Amino acid sequence: MKYHRENILIVDDDVHILELVQRQLQTMQYYTYKAVSVKEAVSILRDTEIDLLVTDLKMPEVDGFQLIRYVSEHYPEMPVLVVTGYISTKNALNIGKSGVVDYLIKPFTGEELREAVQKSLGAAADSGEKVRKNVAEKTSGSLYSELTGTSEALERVKDIIGRVKDNKATILIEGESGTGKELIARAIHYSGKFSREPFIAVNCGAIPESLLEAELFGYEKGAFTGASENRMGLFQAADKGTIFLDEIGNASAAVQNGLLRVLQEREIMGVGSRKPRKIDLRVIAATNSNLKELVRQQKFREDLYYRLTVVEIAVPPLRKRKSDIPPLTEKYIRKYGVEYKDRLVSITPEAVEVLVRYDWPGNVRELENIVQRAVIMCDGRIELKDIPDHLKFHIDFEEEDLVSLAEMEKQYIRKVLRAVDNNKTRASEILGIDRKTLRSKLL
Repeated sequence: MKYHRENILIVDDDVHILELVQRQLQTMQYYTYKAVSVKEAVSILRDTEIDLLVTDLKMPEVDGFQLIRYVSEHYPEMPVLVVTGYISTKNALNIGKSGVVDYLIKPFTGEELREAVQKSLGAAADSGEKVRKNVAEKTSGSLYSELTGTSEALERVKDIIGRVKDNKATILIEGESGTGKELIARAIHYSGKFSREPFIAVNCGAIPESLLEAELFGYEKGAFTGASENRMGLFQAADKGTIFLDEIGNASAAVQNGLLRVLQEREIMGVGSRKPRKIDLRVIAATNSNLKELVRQQKFREDLYYRLTVVEIAVPPLRKRKSDIPPLTEKYIRKYGVEYKDRLVSITPEAVEVLVRYDWPGNVRELENIVQRAVIMCDGRIELKDIPDHLKFHIDFEEEDLVSLAEMEKQYIRKVLRAVDNNKTRASEILGIDRKTLRSKLL
């Protein structure tokens, strides 16, 4: 049976209906995601390339109409199929105006679902030229818009992306947590000639070791307890496109063996299967671990390591590209200003300076979280008072400025005093010492 490459998101607060529709679509060989609320659906839409939304209308807290409105504003080319228990004239009019392709009234047969899905996806295919134009616009000029910054280190990463985006060479992305390894993988996929094919992201550290092999390679009916039917794996779902394997250092021996088969033979073997399946896709792996050290410790296959490192991309930590902090800050201010304040938010130069001086152990992810918090807390302009204290009182010493621990302590205390206008009571509270100790440490 031919496998479809479309990703379908199903949204319904009725878990039984949700699982029923998912099983029917999986039987039709579509790859499915499911959500029990609009909030969960929006989260999936932000992180995953979805080709069709199948949604109920009546849901608690936020209803399906608001989800449809969100999709029409943020993903105007995505077709929507409504599944509902009833449909009034008013609802029908609302659906018509929102651009929904079709709707099904519960209960419905599997054949009715198949026809509605094919109709909805067909409507999207009819506007394929427009979709391709939008993709081209998003990936041209500032080719990798999500990779914000112009530092030399980031430009080197962009240069490598430009060289690998149109081929299926295996790539290993190395970098600390929060540096944006998945963004780089997405930039490689969506800026290249395979952008219309699937992109499947898998966090190998988030899936239990006992399940990861079956999730990646699929399984045959009866392969283990609970395997009541044949199921395709994520590698098959990504066929012709790209699979991104994050935290590959956490992969078990069985998964490593299966991945080596993919890279060497271009085939997969499902759990419980005796017949391999041919597959054609690009593998991008990522890690914040030292794979060479894991190889030395015999926790990672050496032959797999060399297969993965056809092309290596080292992602610099944010502290090594501080010139990128101001544009990243502006990007997140625009993003969260609109989301939380419904207007533009500004930031003072003093607040930007604090952000630039900080070392960012959590990298870009930490910066985004801090800016998000500051936007929420500010009154339309982010000031020093909106920045967490641990950033304001951080001291970033260059190598030539190295001093004794006692002198560094004095400098830090003086920095805290300046920040609180020499209010020794407030400074003592921040430092966690009494005023007498504060005075003695400054002598």
